[in-house]
Amino acid sequence: MESGKCSGISGSMLLTPGRFPDRRGSFTEIFRSSWFDGLFGGDVQINCTRSMAGVLRGLHYHLKQTDLWFPVEGRVLAALLDLRPDSPDLGRSVTIEMDSSAGSALLIPPGVAHGYLSKTPSTMIYVVNNFYDGTDEYGTAWDDPANGIDWGVSDPIVSPRDASNPPLRDAGPLALVMGG
Repeated sequence: MESGKCSGISGSMLLTPGRFPDRRGSFTEIFRSSWFDGLFGGDVQINCTRSMAGVLRGLHYHLKQTDLWFPVEGRVLAALLDLRPDSPDLGRSVTIEMDSSAGSALLIPPGVAHGYLSKTPSTMIYVVNNFYDGTDEYGTAWDDPANGIDWGVSDPIVSPRDASNPPLRDAGPLALVMGG
């Protein structure tokens, strides 16, 4: 984040978070509690993604991080795949249509792979309960039939990282649970 600027009122700042554009749209980390010297408790981070129609982000999962998604513009198809070893829903996948006009949010616990397809240009705000930690970033191929997810598209716009995610059987520490 670039340093804040005085907004003209004591104690307030105009902040300029870092923005990282690519051919799909952009990513912006809009909140990190450490930026505010203890003003906010805990290791909370708030991010924003902007995506063109046809962009697919995922599938990702974490062992330590919970996500809370808020679509604030457009329509997305969210997909979840339960990889938690002790879950009664282990191996189950679901898709959920989310529209910014509905004002809904989606809570995603650790061990549940997640991704979304932007059906229209979209903006997604997501809150996570840990700062970004590259050692807690895992993924599985969005188009692996073993995931059981019907995205309704065959050629979405994906990042190089997401395009190289392994099939479910090879997808990190929870792959063993799924027969890897």
